[in-house]
Amino acid sequence: MVSNFPKVPRAIMNAYRDESSIEMQIFEGNLPDNLQGHIFIVAPVGTVSSKGLPDKNGNTFMNGDGMIYRLDFDQKGKVSLKRKIAKSPDYWADKVTHDNNNKLLKFRNYGLVRFSDLLGFRNELNTAFLPIKFSGDTHERLLVTYDAGRPYEIDTETLEAVTPIGEMKEWEALLDQPPYPFKPILSTAHPAFDPHKSEMFTVNYSRSLPNILGIDRILDVFNKKFDETSRGTDQERYKIALALLKKIIFESNLWTNNFANLMRWDGVNSLQKWQLINLNGSPVKIRQSIHQIGVTQDYVVLMDTAFATGIEQVISNFPEIPLIKELARFIPSPDTMLYIVERNKLQENEEKVVAHKVKIPREAAHFLVDYENPNNKITLHIAHICAWDIAEWLRDEDQSVYNNETVPHELFGMHPGQMDIGFMGRYVIDVNSEKPKIIESQNILKKHDPCTWGPGLYTYLDRLPSSGMTPSNLDNIYWVSLGLWKELTTQFMYEQYNKYKYREVPLAEFLELAKQGKPACLYRLHTSSMTIEDYYEFPEGYMVFSPQFVPKRGREESSTNGYIVCIVFTPERDEIWIFDAENLNQNPLCKLYHPQLNLGLSLHTAWLQNISPRQANYNIPVKQDYQEAVEKLLNFIEDDHLIFLSPPEKGQLKQEIKDLFEKDVYPRF
Repeated sequence: MVSNFPKVPRAIMNAYRDESSIEMQIFEGNLPDNLQGHIFIVAPVGTVSSKGLPDKNGNTFMNGDGMIYRLDFDQKGKVSLKRKIAKSPDYWADKVTHDNNNKLLKFRNYGLVRFSDLLGFRNELNTAFLPIKFSGDTHERLLVTYDAGRPYEIDTETLEAVTPIGEMKEWEALLDQPPYPFKPILSTAHPAFDPHKSEMFTVNYSRSLPNILGIDRILDVFNKKFDETSRGTDQERYKIALALLKKIIFESNLWTNNFANLMRWDGVNSLQKWQLINLNGSPVKIRQSIHQIGVTQDYVVLMDTAFATGIEQVISNFPEIPLIKELARFIPSPDTMLYIVERNKLQENEEKVVAHKVKIPREAAHFLVDYENPNNKITLHIAHICAWDIAEWLRDEDQSVYNNETVPHELFGMHPGQMDIGFMGRYVIDVNSEKPKIIESQNILKKHDPCTWGPGLYTYLDRLPSSGMTPSNLDNIYWVSLGLWKELTTQFMYEQYNKYKYREVPLAEFLELAKQGKPACLYRLHTSSMTIEDYYEFPEGYMVFSPQFVPKRGREESSTNGYIVCIVFTPERDEIWIFDAENLNQNPLCKLYHPQLNLGLSLHTAWLQNISPRQANYNIPVKQDYQEAVEKLLNFIEDDHLIFLSPPEKGQLKQEIKDLFEKDVYPRF
């Protein structure tokens, strides 16, 4: 039977882990002569166990090692692509324990995170970038980031991961038991850099277990399912995992561990940090995640974003135990909470700083902020991802909302679709009083259908090539939207959002629209008028991700004098399309392809005018960074915490851990 609705391009579900370099083929149009510099793209490409994407167990494609791709436009008429997996120390621990099939040490997928019962969390470095150039730097530097780990600096020429930012001891873990060498750390995938003042800001936070889940219910279900599901499996591993899980829940600091630390870095020295507190002195509690922060002249802006990752992923996705069918999945807040910090209050002799709270209706994952804040007024630009849970993925128990049809198995791991139309917002916040307030609010909605179905990824002129400085104000922002797809409209999401309080499109009408589908779009939002002044509709069955603005060589620097380069997933393959930023609604100027181009679902990008071997001296020695934590883990094992292991088994496990770090991790750096 021929379907009468657009299908999600299956090319989006596959990814190779091949690290070879290739020269892209121009198969349509012409490469602009004044296209310049280098575009960096990062995407999850599966793990050492999945050997690429898709994952055979249907786990989310967002869990995977970050592959860094660099498109080079420095040779006339040619585009080359170099790619390399970002390999932090935990990558090598993952690879070795997988290759050795070490059941007690190996890492496993738990939803959005990858975790080892005894070693801790992977830092998969698969989400975004941050270009930085401090006052003492001769070249631009580049960080690659992840929501659950420290940012890493890479060598822009070799693409090797060189050093984390901040020693492990400078970061606080979201739980302290067991003493994992690879600390569970929550940070932001979008730290912020201020080239005017030569400062970088990031965040380190935690959420207590009562802040996340109903633990008594989880343990009841876990204990009930343990006997049912562990028969015929590796019972030793399950006994130890259960003991560790109970230790995490009952003996760690996770019951009370609510904190959010704002961190500042000068590119050379140790991180400075301040605990964020409310006006009444209580600690700021993050309900979801701080996926993004922004910086203005005088303020740092942090957003509690509608995207959750952390220990709840481990507990609610415990391997091979079907908790998920009996426990409610995490539901994002329908409102967005902002925290605003005055930069002049970040004094070296202070340990805490007040974060002023502002509530904005409707959820969001990404925002931008004007650098200038005249008269202490901050201007934010937000894409609201209305009724859309982007931390979720299609699973084997999901049903389509249409007559209980099953979700196509080849889409397991993909984001579910949104359950309402998206919403573009511009807000001016007055920070002149103790309680900042929104004094101006502009938005666009259905009058710009189809552009705002599933918005969220953006690009803009973020640095002036001539000076490297941030523009004072953002007058044009380029956004891409996912579109609306019947195949991604599930019963679970329908039930989660059927009473969505900000609904714009009635549910019955929405379901009819999803049957027909809405196209993916690339559009330019003019911020002062809040109008979409130019847009391109992608063909039926196409999706677009990872837009990147590239300023035109030799032209006046402005927010429209450039090109938009993006990843396009077609029904057959992955392609790279190049648009004129001044005229999106014409056909792409150029389309690139290569038979070996097979990316994962990429999100964020960066552009550098030049690349070079890394010049900076900042470096965290790997053994110095981890050895103290390794010793604590060895003592933990010796102190009878793993009661199911005999003394000889404990001795063997301790030796395996020593060998792992001394022979397989430390020598790599």
